Order: sequence, then C-alpha cells, then structure tokens
Amino acid sequence: MEPRRKHSTALHTCHPCRRAIPYRIYAVIHTCGIIALMYHHVLSLLTANNTLITYLLLLSDIVLAFMWATTTSLRLNPVHRTEYPEKYAAKPEDFPKLDVFICTADPYKEPPMMVVNTALSVMAYEYPSDKISVYVSDDGGSSLTLFALVEAAKFSKHWLPFCKKNNIQDRSPEVYFSSKSHSQSDEAENLKLMYEDMKSRVENVVESGKVETAFITCDQFRGVFDLWTDKFTRHDHPTIIQVLQHNETDEMMPNLIYVSREKSKVSPHHFKAGALNTLLRVSAVMTNSPIILTLDCDMYSNNPTTPLHALCYLSDPKINFGLGFVQFPQKFQGINKNDIYASELKRPFDINTVGFDGLMGPIHMGTGCFFNRRVFYGPPTSLILPEIEKLGPNRIANKSIKAQDILVLAHDVAGCNYERNTNWGSKIGFRYGSLVEDYYTGFMLHCEGWRSVFCSPKKAAFYGDSPKRLTDIIGQQIRWSVGLLEVTFSRYNPITYGLKSLSLLMSLGYCHYAFWPFWSIPLVVYGLLPQLALIHGVSVFPKASDPWFWLYIILFLGGYAQDLSDFLLEGGTYRKWWNDQRMWMVRGLSSFFFGFTEFTLKTLNLSTQGFNVTSKANDDNEQMKRYEQEIFDFGPSSSMFLFLPMTTVAIVNLLAFVWGIYGIFTWGEGPVLELMLASFAVVNCLPIYEAMVLRIDDGKLPTRICFLAGLLTFVLTGSGYFFLK
Repeated sequence: MEPRRKHSTALHTCHPCRRAIPYRIYAVIHTCGIIALMYHHVLSLLTANNTLITYLLLLSDIVLAFMWATTTSLRLNPVHRTEYPEKYAAKPEDFPKLDVFICTADPYKEPPMMVVNTALSVMAYEYPSDKISVYVSDDGGSSLTLFALVEAAKFSKHWLPFCKKNNIQDRSPEVYFSSKSHSQSDEAENLKLMYEDMKSRVENVVESGKVETAFITCDQFRGVFDLWTDKFTRHDHPTIIQVLQHNETDEMMPNLIYVSREKSKVSPHHFKAGALNTLLRVSAVMTNSPIILTLDCDMYSNNPTTPLHALCYLSDPKINFGLGFVQFPQKFQGINKNDIYASELKRPFDINTVGFDGLMGPIHMGTGCFFNRRVFYGPPTSLILPEIEKLGPNRIANKSIKAQDILVLAHDVAGCNYERNTNWGSKIGFRYGSLVEDYYTGFMLHCEGWRSVFCSPKKAAFYGDSPKRLTDIIGQQIRWSVGLLEVTFSRYNPITYGLKSLSLLMSLGYCHYAFWPFWSIPLVVYGLLPQLALIHGVSVFPKASDPWFWLYIILFLGGYAQDLSDFLLEGGTYRKWWNDQRMWMVRGLSSFFFGFTEFTLKTLNLSTQGFNVTSKANDDNEQMKRYEQEIFDFGPSSSMFLFLPMTTVAIVNLLAFVWGIYGIFTWGEGPVLELMLASFAVVNCLPIYEAMVLRIDDGKLPTRICFLAGLLTFVLTGSGYFFLK
C-alpha cells in the first residue's frame, strides 16, 4: 500500500485549534458553576415544601451537566488537518486497488438516476481506472435499479474518457450538465444528449414500474431480468450478482458489479449492516482490494482527487499500522440559505468531529469513509480469520471476476443463511445489534484499538441530498434515537464498556451520541414546569434579589455563547446557529421523545422498529417553494402525535409569557427567570404560532393537532394547580 515517494516530503500536517486553551479555562469555570448548582439543589431539597419540583429540576440539571461534559470532552483538544495529494507520487501500477460500496434500498425513495450519478462520479475518479471496482448493493432487489446501472455502464465508456481528457471537476453527469459553466463543445453537447436520452429511458422504466423487453438494448443482460417473476419480492428472492463492466474486457475501465443479496422472510437480514457485510464478502471473493470506500447512494463525488487525500494517511508508514479508516464530512446540496431544519448537522459532522480527531479519531458516519480492509478482521495486533480462506483480508485476488468458480462462491457468500454460526456481525465486519450500524461499528473498532482520521479538504469530497420535509427529518432521527438507545442499554455502553478500552474523553465523546435521546428529559421539564409554575404564581427559580439568580444567568449565557462560538469558528453563521438551536428543541420534543417511546415499546416486545429508508425524492413543488422561502412545513399528512408535544409546549409557553408580562405590573418582584425562559421559548416557537393561526397553505399545522394540543394544555394547566400549589 506504500508507494515510492520522497521520504522528506510530508503528505499531511496536523494543527491544534487555537480555541483549545480558552475552552479549557472556561471548562473549569463552568464545572465550578455546575457544582454550585448541584449544591443549590441539595439545599432546596432540604428546605422545599414541594420536593417534586426540586427533584424534576435536579434530574434535568444532572442530564444537562452530563451532556455538557460529553460535549466538553470534544472541545479540549480539537485539531485541523491538511493533506497534500499533489505530493503523492506513485506509478499507476503501484496504486492500491479500491473497492467502492454503494448502498440503495428503494427505487422510489432513492431514484435510480441518483444511484447512477453516484456510481459514475466515483468511477471517474482521478485514479487508475483499472484499480477501481464499484459494487452497488440493491437491498430492494429492484429490476429498475439494475436497468439503470446497465445503462450507466454503457454511458461510462464515453463519460469517463471525457472527464479525464478535459480535467472535468464535476464528475456527476447531472451536476455537470446542470451547471451553467459546462463546456459547449460538440463533444460535450453530444454527451449531454446521450445522458438525457439515458435519463429519459430510466425514468420511463421507473414510472412504468417494470422493465419491459423493449427497453432492454443489451442482449447479454436480457436473461437477467427474467429472474423477476411474480414470486420475486423485495423480502424474498434469490441472490443476483451481475458484472456489468469488467476491466479485463473494457480496457482501462473500472469494474461495475450489481449485487442483490438473497432475502428470506424467515432469516434476519440486519438492514444496512447486513448489506455491507455481504458486499465485504462478495468483494473479498472477486477483487479483495486493500482499501474500501463506503457511500450512500445519494452521496456523489464532488472532488475527483478524494482517494489521493485518503492515501495521504493510509499510505503513511508512521500511522498506517493502527489506522482503521479515514472519514470525510457529509456535505449537502440544495439546503436553503439559513438551513431552517438544521439539515447540515454541523455539530456532529464538523464541530464535534475535529474534537474527536484530537483524541482517537472521528466516529464512523455511515458514508464517505475510506476503510483499511484489515480493520474488519479483528484488532490491529490480532487477526481474526474468517471461516474460509478466500474471504481473508490479505489474499491477492488474481482470478477474473467473471470466472465461473468466483461467481459461484460470490453467490454462496451472499446467501441469507451464510452467516449462521460465524463471526460476521459480532467480531468480523460491520456490527449487528443497532439500527445505527455506523456509530456502533466505529465504536467497536475504536475499542479494538484502531484509530481514525478526519479529512476535510477545501473542495468538499462528497455532496449528498438531505431530507427537505420536517416529517422526514424527524422520522429519520427517531430511527437514529432508537439505534443509539440500543447501544446505550446494551453491554457495549460507552461508559461501562468504553472505559475499559478507550480514554475517558473518548468514552465521553461517544456518550454524547449514545445519550442523545436523553436531551428530551430537560427539554420537557424546562419546557413545561417553570411555565406552569409561572401561571400558578409559584416560583421554582431564585428571584432577582437572590445571589443564586446570577448562577443561572451565567450558566445559561455561558453555555449558549460557547455553542455560538463553536458554530462560527467552523464556518457557520448567526442565522444558521439560531435555526440549529431551535431544531435542537424541536428534536428534543419530537425525535428524541418518540425515539424513547419507540425503544421502550420495542424492549417490551410491543413494537418492532424497522429500517425505513429516508426519502430523497420530492416532487411536491409547493412544499419545495415553502422550503426555499424558509417557511416551516408541518404538512397536512403529519402524524397526529408527531408534533403534538412541541405544539403543546408552544401554547403553554405563550400563556405563561402573557401571564408573566401581566404579572410584572401586579406582582412587584416576580418570577424573572421563569418569564425569561418562557420568552426565549416563545421566540423559538414563532414558526409554530404562525402555522397554527396565520397560515392557510398546506404546510400549516393540522387543525386536529392544534385542538389536541389546546386540550392537553388545559389538562396540564389544571393538573399544575394540584401539583404545584
């Protein structure tokens, strides 16, 4: 894997962030403030008339203190790295082989043309083409996806030479031909016509829902589509592995292989982790490249030199022994100016990641990750061999991928019963046991002693699509919450298990995500309890004349100021930060809240959480128009209960705010902190009030949700009289 190069030339450098020292100083100050706050709670418990209020506030502050500690662990040693891919010197034959895994599962939520553009963009890497093998896992078992990839293989014979000859930077055809700066040459215009023709054929097939014989132009693949019979379903079908392009017959072209693993209703398939392990085995049989890139089907390559950036680390003999993977950040296209739904996920994908990078390295984010194949076979110092020799990470695959015995074995290892009584999913490969297989696998790899590196070049490596509907975003994060709780309440909890193998700071960093859903506890308590107390004239916080009053002010303002500085220092804006912190509250009262509920029901065997693919397709022009105008869209099809908690909290805070303003003129020294908290919540809830009262479009809050929220507010206000008085 190490090329011939000048040893005096550094391929990468690492720079500590300047904010580390002031953050460490503030961490000491804030810690003292938290200790003082806990002391205040103890005093309150000893003197309070209503201990229920104090216990709830204490519980919330313990959760907040713990989550602040997990965030602070990632602020103490952040680093930024720089790579110099132009210094990577190797002959084409000396470049390591690269296997690319692309996963898709539903041709309607993940349109086949999206998969095609992702595949073509990585096939066109500025890298020796005969060293690249692209494997597309179709977990939906769709003939529509296969048809699209057959068309892509034909188009690639024209697209790849064009990109490399003209040094094209946008190597996704859709992106290139949509840009105003693309070449107007005859060659480019002819290619554009070819692409539009391919796109039209694929979209016609998707619209019809079936690959008719008339659409199939390649005789060699005609028989494959006969496998889709009436008995063929996405949950019950045989293995299909089809070599669509072969670099031995198509000179200097990458391999392109379609894989749809065997499915059976009576066999567990372990969602995306199972699909990735199937690709791991199939690729081991066929090409067994030492480097693996995993991609979601919507995450196209935006930088043709991305593999060279990864090789700057993976080929460095000083660090490559224990280096398990190089993680690139997720970047998204089409997000509106101020990112009203916080779809960039800037904190987990940018801010926290540079903090992890100063410890043992970033977590695995599920896509845009270059793996050392060896990482999936046990700790760096202890190789765990698979059940058959041909799946080993160090074997040299020197047979043709179209050889009959290779294809037979590839079909065998993609069978639905192959993993029984093996180490796959437990000690080998991607790990089973959580819906968030990326987080869980990365955690286990770090516990085994592997390190990782965060690589964020100036020109983004990948761009993907993020959901543009609020319901899709909340649904996606409900699934994440359930998966994270599966790890939290397992034997592999980052506290109990992580501390045995990781440093304290790294364990706390992993806790930041594992305990994500616990944010719902303080958000519910602080979203309702002080406001109900304000309505009933009960004080739950110190008054303005009490010295403890200033402790709350300092902790609140200090925490928010540090959060804002994090955001701005990593390239964010004030408006995006405001929307991000508002969506944190929305998630706490929806995704995290219902994630907890779903996990509890699943634990009690009252519900089974499936892996619902987040839709990347959106044909609702009116909804997209509202999104571009930065108008919250709650939608007429909203779940009756999905927005109920946040709507209820919004109404309670508005009542408390109005009552508190009235009280300023009648109470004298009133509950100032309670009123400040209600005011802050009301400002954050302005889009909800607008959707309840002022709007008449389809994105307003449904009347039934408003009615139920009003009814629940009445119940809570009435109950508060008995519990708070």
